[in-house]
Amino acid sequence: MNETLMVLVRGVIAFFTLFIFARILGKQQMSQLTYFDYILGITIGSIAATLTTNLGNNTWSEWVGLFTWFILVFIIQMIAIKSRYIAKYMDGEPTVVIMNGHIMEDAMKTMRYSIDHLLGQLRLKGIFDLTQVEFAVLETNGKLSVQKKSEFQPVTAKDLNLSTSYSGLSTEVIFDGIVLDQNLEQLKLDRLWLDAELKKLGIDDYSEIALASLDTAGRLYVDRYNDRLKSLTDPSDYRGPN
Repeated sequence: MNETLMVLVRGVIAFFTLFIFARILGKQQMSQLTYFDYILGITIGSIAATLTTNLGNNTWSEWVGLFTWFILVFIIQMIAIKSRYIAKYMDGEPTVVIMNGHIMEDAMKTMRYSIDHLLGQLRLKGIFDLTQVEFAVLETNGKLSVQKKSEFQPVTAKDLNLSTSYSGLSTEVIFDGIVLDQNLEQLKLDRLWLDAELKKLGIDDYSEIALASLDTAGRLYVDRYNDRLKSLTDPSDYRGPN
């Protein structure tokens, strides 16, 4: 077989193999990426790359190696889900690095976590003064969770005894020029209502629209492909079905 064609075929096999494996392993690998997960991801990716370009080796043996790594990662994930003890052993535990406003130097040394790194992560969270911090926890994925002292926490509507209106998720009604009729039905609206609202914005063709969504206050947001953005910002402009 031609060498270029062979690389192409191997690349397709490796691509779809990794795609299937990634879908099976789920989102945990990215959302809670530990150092061990990171190493596993690099190793599996390296095997897939070798499977694509190393024409000197047998394709089947490299695919078996890739499948073996996938099975081991999958088994470890399942065991970690079933056993909290194993999960703690594999991924570690969150570590308190600031307690009651005091830096826990011994815990940081154990984690090999420097004060420079701590200060850097605090700055990324908009905290430039250590006196504002009550607790800081180093999570297993390396991210820092911070609780400010009460006097430095932002004031909420509840603190001021203010009533607030409900704010939910916006619902897409047009995506990439295509009307999402199912979403309209869930909102108890129809295309007649949608056409009337779009006419107010001078839009006669759905294909002009990249995205249109309706929020819980009845505001219709429309993004055209030509970047002329318009929005019905007044809730009174919203007219649902009679």
